[in-house]
Amino acid sequence: MPDPKLKSVRKTLQNSKANTRRRAVPVRTAYSQAEREEIFRRFSIQRPEPRGELAHTNPFTLVVAVALSAQATDAGVNKATRALFKVADTPQKMLALGEERLRDYIRTIGLYRNKAKNVMALSQMLVDEFGGEVPNKREELVRLPGVGRKTANVVLSMAFGQATMAVDTHIFRIANRIKLAPGKTPDEVEDRLMKVIPGHYLYHAHHWLILHGRYTCKARRPECERCVIADLCKSPEKSCDVPAPLVELPPQVIGEAVE
Repeated sequence: MPDPKLKSVRKTLQNSKANTRRRAVPVRTAYSQAEREEIFRRFSIQRPEPRGELAHTNPFTLVVAVALSAQATDAGVNKATRALFKVADTPQKMLALGEERLRDYIRTIGLYRNKAKNVMALSQMLVDEFGGEVPNKREELVRLPGVGRKTANVVLSMAFGQATMAVDTHIFRIANRIKLAPGKTPDEVEDRLMKVIPGHYLYHAHHWLILHGRYTCKARRPECERCVIADLCKSPEKSCDVPAPLVELPPQVIGEAVE
């Protein structure tokens, strides 16, 4: 006769596995593997070495720039940090600068008072807990004040060369608009993109998607006539089926770059 306790344990394990399967984010995309390969092959030809457009000089200035960029444009942040990073490019120098003087440098950026508090707090934590160095692990980065998962992913990619997917408004819009990796939340989109993007294209993928959303697949009106994947795109908003010529774009110029 089967042991009732053993039977109960087995049932509990089965229920646990079933719940785990239900919680997992399913792979969802409107594109075949071959189509996804072709999409990112074209992006790789168009922009062989895509770059983020926030000017920075080291991992610390990158963390600060990304934290300041929330609800602000990269160009606006670059304009404000051009002078700031010349005098405060380490946590120690930022603390010596002080919150009041920091506010003077970034007052043209939205929510600058709260952002100044976060920059000072994250600088203090970097000094106190990380020896003044920016950590290269996501779970440590997100502990820093003003640093969320998106910021952490940007830093891991741009400062430490890790393949991550920083889902900003552009990527969230594109993933849903063209049905590449639809999701209701940035976390869902991130998880699905990491699964559907071919591995050998993953490192540059978030920059390709951001730049595509910023300059071609725009929020108000996608410029389908300038899109190199117009023939592959499955968006119901698409206005053109003829792809733009597949040529390498001129090198990016980061506006107001730090000298």
